[in-house]
Amino acid sequence: MSPLSGFLAVIVSFTAILVAYLTKQFQNENLNYLTQNPMTKSNPKVKTIEKEKVFAETLNGRFAMLGLIAAIGAYLTTGQIIPGFV
Repeated sequence: MSPLSGFLAVIVSFTAILVAYLTKQFQNENLNYLTQNPMTKSNPKVKTIEKEKVFAETLNGRFAMLGLIAAIGAYLTTGQIIPGFV
């Protein structure tokens, strides 16, 4: 196995572990937010946001940040945005 493929395997496994950990953390955070939200009792005309939408938006933002960090890391290590792409 080449050093680059070993490095990529480590990065992919680290990312998978990080995503699994963050998913669990954000589920707990969203449950706390939904049970302690003071805005739900203040105005009955305000629409409430479903917990699935809050979770989806939070996870989407986290994946976007991971993609940005991965792109910066690829650029710093190889000098290309997509390594191997000419």
